[in-house]
Amino acid sequence: MNSTVQFRCGTRLLIMGTNAREHGHPAEHVGDAGDAAGATARRGPAGARAERKREAIITAARALFLRDGFDVSVDQIAAEAGVSKVTVYNHFGSKQALFVEVVKDAMDAPLGDTLVGAVDGLAEGDDLRTAITDAARAWVRRIRSDPDVLALRNLVAREAHRVPELHAVWRESGPQLHHPAASGALAELAATGRLTIPDPEVAVLQLYALLVFPHLVFSAYGTELDDALAERLTTTGVDMFLAYYAPEPP
Repeated sequence: MNSTVQFRCGTRLLIMGTNAREHGHPAEHVGDAGDAAGATARRGPAGARAERKREAIITAARALFLRDGFDVSVDQIAAEAGVSKVTVYNHFGSKQALFVEVVKDAMDAPLGDTLVGAVDGLAEGDDLRTAITDAARAWVRRIRSDPDVLALRNLVAREAHRVPELHAVWRESGPQLHHPAASGALAELAATGRLTIPDPEVAVLQLYALLVFPHLVFSAYGTELDDALAERLTTTGVDMFLAYYAPEPP
C-alpha cells in the first residue's frame, strides 16, 4: 500500500514514502519548506568525480533550459547528463536552484579567468586601470560572443513571471553570489589597499551595471551594441568605477 508521511524538522519539510514521487520529489530527496527556501543552493557532494557529475548536470541543464525553458523536467536533465535523478537533487536540491546555478555559471564564468587572473598578477606598481580594463574587455567580449549567456539571462526575466520563486531565489542569493569571481577580485583589491570599497555588494552591482547591463538590455530587444560603442562603454565604465573607488591620494 502506498503511503506518504510528511513531517518538519526545524524549517525543513521531509517527504517520505513509496508514493513520494507524486509530490515531485524522489523518496531520497529532502526539500526545504517554502518555494524560495527549497530553491536555495546547497553544498553538494565533494571530490573530483562529484565535480565531473556536477559539471555534466550544469551542461545538460543549460542546453535543455535554453531549448525548452523552465518546463524541462529533472528526469530529462538527469538523462541528458548521464546521472540519476537523485544525483541531481543531491548536488542542487531543486530544479529552481539548478536553474539559478546554470545562469550564474554562464554569467560569471567569462569573468573568472580574466579579472581574477589580472588581480592575481597585479603587482604594487602595476597600472590598475589597464589591468581592470583588459579584464573588463574580455568579460564583455565573451558575453557578447556567447549567445547562450544572453539567452539564459533573458530566460530568467521571462520565466520569473511564470515561476515566482525564481525571483525570490535570485534576490536571496545576492549579487556577490551571482558573480563570485568579481566579488572575490574586488575583495582582494580592497584588502591590499588598491581600492576602497565600503560596500562590496553595491560595488559588484555597479561594476556589473556599467559593463554588462547595457548589453543585456539591448539583447532583450533583439539587437546589440556596435563594437565602437561597446568599447566606449567599457573604458568609460572602468574610469567611472575607479573614480569612485580609488583610494584618496596620501
